[in-house]
Amino acid sequence: MSRLPVIVGFGGYNAAGRSSFHHGFRRTVLESMEPAARQETLAGLAVMMKLVKVVDGQYQDADGNSLDLAAIEQRFEQQIRQSTLIRRIELQYLDVDAAHCHKSLTVSAAGSPVTFTTLRKQLPEPLPANWSVEELEGGEVRVTLHDSCEFKVDSYRALPVKSAGQLPTGFEPSELYNSRFHPRGLQMSVVAATDAVRSTGLDWQTICNAVQPDEIAVFSSSIMSQLDENGFGGLLQSRLRGHRVSAKQLPLGFNSMPTDFINAYVLGSVGMTGSVTGACATFLYNLQKGIDVITTGQARVAIVGNAEAPITSEIIEGYAAMGALATEEGLRHIEGRDDVDFRRASRPFGDNCGFSLAESAQYVVLMDDALALELGADIHGSVPDVFINADGFKKSISAPGPGNYLTMAKAVAAAAQIVGEKSVRQHSFVHAHGSSTPANRVTESEILDRVATAFGIEGWPVTAVKAFVGHSLATASADQMISALGTFRYGVIPGIKTVDKFADDVFKDHIALSSSDVRRDDLEVCFINSKGFGGNNATGVLLSPAITEKMLRKRHGDAAFADYQGRREATRAAARQYDEAAIQGRFDIIYNFGNDMIDEQAIEISDRGIQVPGFSQTIAYKKDARFSDMLD
Repeated sequence: MSRLPVIVGFGGYNAAGRSSFHHGFRRTVLESMEPAARQETLAGLAVMMKLVKVVDGQYQDADGNSLDLAAIEQRFEQQIRQSTLIRRIELQYLDVDAAHCHKSLTVSAAGSPVTFTTLRKQLPEPLPANWSVEELEGGEVRVTLHDSCEFKVDSYRALPVKSAGQLPTGFEPSELYNSRFHPRGLQMSVVAATDAVRSTGLDWQTICNAVQPDEIAVFSSSIMSQLDENGFGGLLQSRLRGHRVSAKQLPLGFNSMPTDFINAYVLGSVGMTGSVTGACATFLYNLQKGIDVITTGQARVAIVGNAEAPITSEIIEGYAAMGALATEEGLRHIEGRDDVDFRRASRPFGDNCGFSLAESAQYVVLMDDALALELGADIHGSVPDVFINADGFKKSISAPGPGNYLTMAKAVAAAAQIVGEKSVRQHSFVHAHGSSTPANRVTESEILDRVATAFGIEGWPVTAVKAFVGHSLATASADQMISALGTFRYGVIPGIKTVDKFADDVFKDHIALSSSDVRRDDLEVCFINSKGFGGNNATGVLLSPAITEKMLRKRHGDAAFADYQGRREATRAAARQYDEAAIQGRFDIIYNFGNDMIDEQAIEISDRGIQVPGFSQTIAYKKDARFSDMLD
């Protein structure tokens, strides 16, 4: 009997704000939210963005005037809307109209030598053969060039790409803990993992005490590594810019560092760890690892997610050179006007010209079903399967291929075996990859349409969260899953609101696309689909809380489930306390730098198990009978 991986917590941050308790989802469907939920989310964003402060539990504006939720909505809603989701890239990232670069300048000594003065310590080594140097006073020298020489000079150029999915304006993860020298992606992983853990409503020590130390797993990564100044970006640029390489830039640049930071500074975990990457399907690759270790009993708790911070001029130029990103000129052509609306740059399944890069960090907390019931965890859904397939032989490594047909069809077939064909046909929906490229809108819609035909599905609802938050690369399918959890909670499928009319070449005989929110309170299954460069295709199966509870009742019995519901109330109350604090800007970030370190000399090892200091349970050696039939 396989253990069912259930979602007992989730959190993170992207262009829609904080993900826990569905606040990010609410931002994408504000028009469909009840006033209380809408105002609460707007208040949380206003505090995050420093538009509003909280003093003695009371909201205040910058002048100290008291505000209630209705007043916050009235005064700041428009500003919040303009400063969240996809928008023009803001100056704290880079100036897209004047991005720093170097130009090669050739100085010719033809006719007469060129002379300049500089400090001796600034001379290159070795000295070029056509230079002569004359000593001056004060450590200066006079350099004479007897032939032509090439110099690199500072220059600035406008980037063709000017929009991205950015964290809400004014919200800086670096300000929430002692983040000195940390690349932005690692800052985001710390605050996002904290949000996910706090959202469970369970004290982390309580979870640790309930399992063996090696029964906790963490799977996370970034596909672009950490390419800003504090990571690989600084490592690769420093000497070329005349600076020194720091001791931190290389290790902090690793694409596995989001995992390592969570283990070392957030959880203090000694359990299983890993960083799987698969281009834009990376979250689902890591989720598959989390599912595998829980269903097989190798772990009872798994933290799964990703962090990506790709809004740098180098990454933008790299994707733009591939023709992958929505450019200002491309958007002008689509809109037929000079004044571009950058908030509508991402247009999944509509007339589009490329995707919009985005930063995001998202994490989910998984438990096996028995542990979740034992601890009274609040269950938001379950993830029984992720399917992954490659494309076979390719010509262009970045072009879509046939692998996604396999993953999507297998996911639908697997879900039908769990919940039944009727549920899949009438009560499922798809969170499409929906990258907003012309190739994706055709290839993915054809895949979905053909799979729908094969399984007898009509009017299959399809949405695409990249329309709101952009393409966060490694974290993209996590953005999709977090949004899907919001749909289960509120009965609203987000419309693809950046599209007025879906493109004529989209296959839509059996799928249903909408540019406005769709009310559906009967949904039981969501398929999370991802198509990544290189042939990295994945589709995950996400079951609703209602279906998950039905499954748990059948496995554990009504009496056990009733006992669990009693314990769950206390968990929900604790979780709500965290949410209320976070709305008011008290995020309570977990960052244990150098605290509670394990004394390796105090580890007790026997032939029965391992006792690690600081952990209540002993690590018992697992019985392994896998190969017993092969030996006498």
